[in-house]
Amino acid sequence: MQPVVEYRRALHRIPELDDRLPETCAYVHSALASFEMEAFSPIPSSVCAYLDAGKAETVAFRADMDALPVEEATGLDFSSENSGAMHACGHDGNTAMALALAEYAAARRAELPRNVLFLFQPSEETTGGAEKLCDTGILERYRAARVFAMHLWPKLEQGRVYCRPGPIMARSNEVTVRLTGKSVHIGKAAEGVDALAAGAEYLLRAYEMAKALPGEEPVVLRFGKMVSGTVRNAVSGRTVLEGSLRTFRDEAQALCRQRLEEIGREVAAETGCGVEVHLSQGYPAVWNHEGLYEMVRAGLGEHAPLPLAAPTLTAEDFSFYQRRVPGLFFLLGVGDTPELHSPEFCFDDETVLPQGVEFLKRLLLLE
Repeated sequence: MQPVVEYRRALHRIPELDDRLPETCAYVHSALASFEMEAFSPIPSSVCAYLDAGKAETVAFRADMDALPVEEATGLDFSSENSGAMHACGHDGNTAMALALAEYAAARRAELPRNVLFLFQPSEETTGGAEKLCDTGILERYRAARVFAMHLWPKLEQGRVYCRPGPIMARSNEVTVRLTGKSVHIGKAAEGVDALAAGAEYLLRAYEMAKALPGEEPVVLRFGKMVSGTVRNAVSGRTVLEGSLRTFRDEAQALCRQRLEEIGREVAAETGCGVEVHLSQGYPAVWNHEGLYEMVRAGLGEHAPLPLAAPTLTAEDFSFYQRRVPGLFFLLGVGDTPELHSPEFCFDDETVLPQGVEFLKRLLLLE
């Protein structure tokens, strides 16, 4: 069994959530200890390792370590040993490939064209560990000139790497709309202010707005939850809509925010309800640096990543690194598997992970 597979299966057994990763960090530290690298933790539940090859600049590789609050249902003989947690998004594979690359880099220090910085981060699934790590100034301190990350991806050809210049993952904002009316018995409906009807009106106008937006990249706005009222024979006095907005360009996100707030004011004026619209900060869009993409494509030749036809509407906090230095986010196909975040998600690690590592090695050695 290749080391990368051993790393992955060991990590798969000990999934942990958010920024509470003591077992995971201990495992990563233990693996790095034999590679003769400077290992440290700039933020809680992170592990970073720096390999000094005596060069003027550095290449960084990011791996996310956190798992999901999912009860595993794969039946694997190395299934999660932590109840209620599972590496259902493949972060165990991402981390395993980075560890295998670190082992390779340490053994070839003299051949490396750049110093190497490994960033094992927490909280990708929750609060954006990438932003916290970037805020320590680590990329600037170690003179990172480029940053790469690889993520396992279902429904793409098994073992093949995909990429595209420009947008590859969407900006994500959680949208919450609170409407406050006046509840009365339906026999006196004219004396009430119907927050349910106002919520429905807001929903329809918001959807029409999203459909009419101009732009090359798609915009998706959907509300997955609507809670309103108390009983069937009383006018609702309160409605809460919860949804998500996905965009790619900052201009599109700003326009959507403006229009959602305007719709709120319109519905409030027409219905008499109080309307509050809130958008979370979310993650910026993952936007692959066009110049770096062309350089990698030309430099790798026949081993270049396959072109990804269109960006995905999922979100990723790798975008925070890309706002500091040029970066590329790659997708590693795992074939026809259950979707990410599924309790049945699993893949052929003995085929997929070694091929991912080989691609990362070529990136590492690229001039």
